Amino acid sequence: MNLLLDTHVWLWSLTAPERIAAETLDLMSDMDNQLYFSTASAWEIAIKYRIGKLPLPEPPGQFVPARLNRDGIVTLPVENRHALAVSELPLHHNDLFDHLLIVQAQLEKYFLVTHDEKMMKYDVEIIRS
Repeated sequence: MNLLLDTHVWLWSLTAPERIAAETLDLMSDMDNQLYFSTASAWEIAIKYRIGKLPLPEPPGQFVPARLNRDGIVTLPVENRHALAVSELPLHHNDLFDHLLIVQAQLEKYFLVTHDEKMMKYDVEIIRS
């Protein structure tokens, strides 16, 4: 199973795994499943770090790749087809990072792991965290 992690789920897995449902943690740790981390999430983390909304023990340029590599999580690049597909989404909410994650999960046929209720309004396979 291919699991695309929402930004907050990935951060919680590092800092507060107790916030993630036990069943979801089991799926995330199952070696038969592949975890993906979107470039959109890296961009979101970098922006939030820069404006002081996300403290990290080291700059995102070191923090993010080191943890992804350590945990065997694959980076999912944002392609033109992902970015352009955002234009076809209904506007259930205005989080542009979420829109990219939603279309990436749709187009790649991945399960989106999230705790965000707003994302559950879209036509995407969700695993609630």
